[in-house]
Amino acid sequence: MGSADGARPPLYTRRPFLAGLIRQLPLLAVLMTVAVGLLLVVFDHWRKGLVVIGLALVGAAVLRLLVPLRAVGFLAVRSRPIDVVLMGGTGLVLTVIALAVPAA
Repeated sequence: MGSADGARPPLYTRRPFLAGLIRQLPLLAVLMTVAVGLLLVVFDHWRKGLVVIGLALVGAAVLRLLVPLRAVGFLAVRSRPIDVVLMGGTGLVLTVIALAVPAA
C-alpha cells in the first residue's frame, strides 16, 4: 500500500473528497456567517443581520489576505489584492450603511 520507507500517501490521494472539503473550510465559514446574518434579516433584525453579513465579508477579505492560495479554496476568485479590496470594501460599506441608517 505505502512506499517502502513507510510514508503514507498524501490526503488528497487517500481521501480526495475530505481533502477538498478541508480546502473549502474558509469559504464554508464565511457562508455560514452570511447565512446567520440572513436569518437575522428574515426575523426582523435587519440592522444586526446586515452588520453580520458585512463583517463576514471583512472576515473573508482577511482570510484571503492571510491564508495561502493552496488552502483558501474558492475564496480565491481573482488576484489577491483585487479579492481583498472588493470583499473588504463591500463588507465595510455594508456595515457602515447598516449602522448609519437611523432607527425608525
